[in-house]
Amino acid sequence: MERRALVNGWIAAAAIALVPPGAAGAAPQPTAEAVLPAPAVLPAPAPAPAGLARDAREYARQIGVSQEEAVRRLQALEETVAATDRIAATYRDRLAGLWIEHVPAFRIVVLLTGDAPVATEALVTRDIVVPVVYQTGGAATREQLVAAISARQGEIRAALPSVRGIGADPKSGQLALMVRAEDAAFTDLEALSAEATAIAGVPARVRVLTRTDGNFRLDGGSRVEGTADGPAGAPRTFVCTAAFAVSDGVRSGLTTAAHCPDTLSHVGPDGVRTPLRFVGQWGAGYQDVQVNVADLPFDPAFRADPDGPPRPLTGWRNRASTRVGDFVCHRGERTGYSCAQVELVDFAPPAPLCAGECNPVWVAVAGPSCRYGDSGGPVFLGGTAFGILKGGSYEASGTCSFYYYMSVDYLPQGWSLIRG
Repeated sequence: MERRALVNGWIAAAAIALVPPGAAGAAPQPTAEAVLPAPAVLPAPAPAPAGLARDAREYARQIGVSQEEAVRRLQALEETVAATDRIAATYRDRLAGLWIEHVPAFRIVVLLTGDAPVATEALVTRDIVVPVVYQTGGAATREQLVAAISARQGEIRAALPSVRGIGADPKSGQLALMVRAEDAAFTDLEALSAEATAIAGVPARVRVLTRTDGNFRLDGGSRVEGTADGPAGAPRTFVCTAAFAVSDGVRSGLTTAAHCPDTLSHVGPDGVRTPLRFVGQWGAGYQDVQVNVADLPFDPAFRADPDGPPRPLTGWRNRASTRVGDFVCHRGERTGYSCAQVELVDFAPPAPLCAGECNPVWVAVAGPSCRYGDSGGPVFLGGTAFGILKGGSYEASGTCSFYYYMSVDYLPQGWSLIRG
């Protein structure tokens, strides 16, 4: 058997070039809203792994582009990570937000505080040119928003109990206060925003939700099963979704959510059950992860969609390099395979879900495909791991509005993903 390598970080698939305005004799872009034209004829995209090609079909369906264009864009998302990390570091003192836009054009948008303009740049990837457009007028920096959530969310929730989750909105440079519609009907939203702004010391705005929040319950038809006390106290069987294979250098195991039963059995597609021994669970603040091990080694692969074979795990994406607008997919036995865009990368769910206050490190992804029973499932793109599902927010109709996951860089100390 081929020796398995432990993942120590995400390595860019290809180098990209950052082309500033004025380079190679080009005239500077006059405004921050300038958009660079794409080449008249694009080359055929580089061959995509089967998993990424499958995800590209879903991207093409949602965004309304060709399959070839979808492959180019998803590969460009991977290839521009190092460049957007550099942009964030360069403008750290002014950075209010950074996100990916997909319509009407594929581009990266950077929101800065202040009014000093920065001209449009271009990221030249292997297959496509991606404009980077700078906007000014952000209300506060990302660092200020995250610090305000960390330091003041308890005070905000105590003074304003109608506020559920709190996130840093990169498109405005404000705190986003999640308020349910039934609470909003009896609340002066302008006064609520003003009071939250006064407490936090940074601008805040209300986002009205017709939803409820909670960890994904464990009754949804997954492939790891265990017994625990049910709502009435009687033992019952619960079902979760396993995410990725991990190793501590000696043992190999599977990850799932910490709120799953301790002792589990893995149920394969052929119905074969493999007992899994409980190692530990970490479920406070910034983590919701559990590790269970078996006597047999686990393959460095994960089930992504029912139409294809297990995908080899090729790398991971850290939360610090994840951007609003990134396109990611997830799998749960209850809802199956689906893909959507990242909505927030600095989100703090309601405090009871983290055994105390939640740190603003959870990543929220748009619905509607999430449901009770998807707990612990993998979030990914192609063969790249992004995270492990924790919970979701639901409309009054029961439709998933968004779900949130724990980034894989918060795995428990000593455990690493197993890469194929």
